[in-house]
Amino acid sequence: MRPTVPPEPKTLGDRTGEQPPAGPGRAALLAATITVLVLCAADAVARSHPFGPRTRNVNDLGNQYVPFHAHLWDLLHGRGTGGLLVNWQSGYGASFLPDLGTYLTSPFALLVALFPREQIDLAVYVITVLKIACAGAAMTWLLLRLRPGRWWAAGLLGASYALCGWTVATASYNLMWLDGLIALPLLCLVGEWVLSGRRPLLGVLVVTAVWIANFYTAYMATLAAVLVFLLRLWPAGLPYRRTLAAAGRAAVTFALGIGLAAPLVTVVYFGSAHASEGRFTRFAPVGTEDLLARLLPTTYSYGSPALFVGTTALLLALALPFHRAAPRRVRAGWTLLVLVVTLSMQWGPTHLMWHAFAAPQGSSYRQTFVVCALLVMAAWHALSYGPLDRRALGAAAGLLALIAAVASGSQLVRSFAWPVFLTAALGALLGLVLLGRERPVLRVAPAALAAVLLVGVQLGEATATDAVATRMRFGHMDDYAPWGDRQRQQADAIDRSDGWPRYRTDPGREQTVGNDPLELGGQGAQYYSSHTSAVLSSTLTALGFGWTSGGRSLQSLDNAVTDAVFSVGARVHSPPDPHQNWFPQDGSAVTVTREDVPPLVTVRPSAATGAFGPSPYRNQELLLGARVYTLPRITVLNGAGKRPYRSTDRRQGVRVGARATITARCRAGSEVYLWAPYFSGTARLAGPSAYGPTGRFRADWRPLTKIAAMARLGTVPDSGRLTIELSANRLGVVPDQAVGCLDTGRLHTVVRQLRATGATRVTVSGSGGTLRAALPAGSKGVAVVAAPRIAGWRCAAGDGALVPARQYHGLVAVPLDGTATSVTCAFRPPGLRLGTAIGGGSLAVLAGLGVFGAVRRRRGVNMQPVA
Repeated sequence: MRPTVPPEPKTLGDRTGEQPPAGPGRAALLAATITVLVLCAADAVARSHPFGPRTRNVNDLGNQYVPFHAHLWDLLHGRGTGGLLVNWQSGYGASFLPDLGTYLTSPFALLVALFPREQIDLAVYVITVLKIACAGAAMTWLLLRLRPGRWWAAGLLGASYALCGWTVATASYNLMWLDGLIALPLLCLVGEWVLSGRRPLLGVLVVTAVWIANFYTAYMATLAAVLVFLLRLWPAGLPYRRTLAAAGRAAVTFALGIGLAAPLVTVVYFGSAHASEGRFTRFAPVGTEDLLARLLPTTYSYGSPALFVGTTALLLALALPFHRAAPRRVRAGWTLLVLVVTLSMQWGPTHLMWHAFAAPQGSSYRQTFVVCALLVMAAWHALSYGPLDRRALGAAAGLLALIAAVASGSQLVRSFAWPVFLTAALGALLGLVLLGRERPVLRVAPAALAAVLLVGVQLGEATATDAVATRMRFGHMDDYAPWGDRQRQQADAIDRSDGWPRYRTDPGREQTVGNDPLELGGQGAQYYSSHTSAVLSSTLTALGFGWTSGGRSLQSLDNAVTDAVFSVGARVHSPPDPHQNWFPQDGSAVTVTREDVPPLVTVRPSAATGAFGPSPYRNQELLLGARVYTLPRITVLNGAGKRPYRSTDRRQGVRVGARATITARCRAGSEVYLWAPYFSGTARLAGPSAYGPTGRFRADWRPLTKIAAMARLGTVPDSGRLTIELSANRLGVVPDQAVGCLDTGRLHTVVRQLRATGATRVTVSGSGGTLRAALPAGSKGVAVVAAPRIAGWRCAAGDGALVPARQYHGLVAVPLDGTATSVTCAFRPPGLRLGTAIGGGSLAVLAGLGVFGAVRRRRGVNMQPVA
């Protein structure tokens, strides 16, 4: 009977007399060591935290991932508001399991518990470095499993994979994607176990672990592992039945592993299905020059695939088709696989397939690590079959020169790239030539000199590439300060004011990051996630809230009416973040204002009637249940004192640029609000009745990524005539009903009525998934919970059965008939029941297969003849 994998020619280690190592442990340690050294050295060169003054917190790392890890720290130490089911700190109540499964289910995330709360940025950095190092170790382990060879060479190529361009340019600040970097070699190892008929249970558990850690990149890694598995089957030359059996075992292993992860995967899937659409870019393949340029060191761009794996690995991969010591099927198979997968990134349908058929928001080429892995595996196959002869090395050098020549036409290859590339190319070529020599050089073994040279090349070019990527990210991405005095003062103010669940404490309008409530504490509207619900986004938009990231990053709103509606009894006021230089600093301190607000659960006389319209002032009144605003007729004049032109697009209003004024008349003493969602700049109420700092607006119209929040500017002077001075930093639009004047006396009367008829006591369970409210006897109409009516809420009045909650203009509602004196609402994330059923079925099948295998083995032992 033919073996699973046929005998192959002697390896490089055999030709030099070196025996293959007993285990890949020291090779994996080498890969991890090189990886850590490069990452730390690159951050030191770039003067990036924690080795320099520059913050690491760019883009979503500062806005999402650090705050979510801070929230995990709070949960692990029993300090968070809410639990695994509902996060009451963000978005006035958001489903937490989808966020947990997307950002925090990696086992590495638990390491935050070992750090002080104020060192959360350092904790995230350490986790990032450990993940990348583990990816290098896992790839090294896989390479030595695919074929035996020199341990140090396997460690070198493992580090090449861990430090690929995708890692340092894209994934180092999207640390949950790094679980996919680890998953790919682990899943390929599972394929090797399937081929050899070993470790069936461990294989299933590995699949489960990587899908739980981050199912998004695990999906891509699974596709790659399937392709590698099929390629490994092809040169094995197994009989037809054994090939089908191996494929069947692989299918069962992966299906059971994914099935066990289903309770979390389905919740994440349905969380995405109910999320706000956000902003998606139309896919457009990059040019050949840019594609090849990203194979070279120190090239960087946000919108192209970062294919850099090191010059040594690239040379070896290019040499594989010409390496006559390798079997023809191996040469053809690996070369073809690398080319096909690379081209699949450039074609729309297959590009979409790699992203689970959902167009990515932001970075387009998230599957690039798959190509990097295949390049490294191809390089290992070239190296493990023996030193490259002159023909193979010459062909590889020629192809590398051709790649460099074509890439020179790309603007991504900057002047500093050529010295690094040429030095690395010469060093790699010399190192590979030395590997082919048998006689000592200067009384030193050629292999030792080659190892020192190739490792030195790897250290140098990888450090330079990482440092360049770190520095250049600051040129086109927003960055955020790490934890410091500002956050400490804000957190202290929130702790002193917190009264949850009697009322909410909002971290404030002047945000530090997009998820201030998670990082600082409190319970506010701010929320930035891939799972920001569509109902929350649309409801807050209708009420005058602002947002960025196409509606997925919601901002706080300093407004007395919405504070009453959402039971915000304490609000933090901070000066603008000094790390952001958008506006002048006013030198004010962190303060807190308090208001008497209705409880979290109020009683309205009837179900919701009507629908939201174009005016956020009227929409707020609809949700409040009373008229409290006056909407005056406004006059807008540009800097020349003339009426501006009206907008010609779907933004209703007049166009303003540079300087303009708005005048109107309202009742003296009422509060002045300005709503201009498509205006970017500053607005100030003229006169001594203006509130402290100037109103600040930020909006981007084309593409629509940001809209400005309504701003409170001050009070109407005694004359009743108000003037608002605008200073725009780009052409914007002021709507016809931009100004609202709030009658604060009328609002206080409505609040007193809502307090008198609202819940007398509100409690929230430790998991955050159950809310109970005691109501006054005889309550009729509808009980309204000041939380968005996201999918998953079920409610009941009194002792009734839980049924899907009603909605009151986007909020959770429960009908009352006058007999119930309590309301109970429970939350179950959509998909949890389905996922639990799938997971239970997979566990039952796995247990059945285990019992069947044990019985079969026992029968085989009992049937053996006695010696």
